[in-house]
Amino acid sequence: MIMVTRLDGSELVINAELIETVEATPDTVVTLTTGKRIIVQETVTQISQRTLAYRRAVIHAEVEQEW
Repeated sequence: MIMVTRLDGSELVINAELIETVEATPDTVVTLTTGKRIIVQETVTQISQRTLAYRRAVIHAEVEQEW
């Protein structure tokens, strides 16, 4: 899950596993695999970094469980 901010300033947590595309048009639009589109304040780079950090944390947790 990653935290994002809608244009009105409200925060929202989205499932990073459901992100299909992130594009700047010029607002950042996150499209989920469900077809839902969310316009957020964060940049494409910020969303990418948060998604990568989330995935790293998941992989790290899986590796720890194997030990």
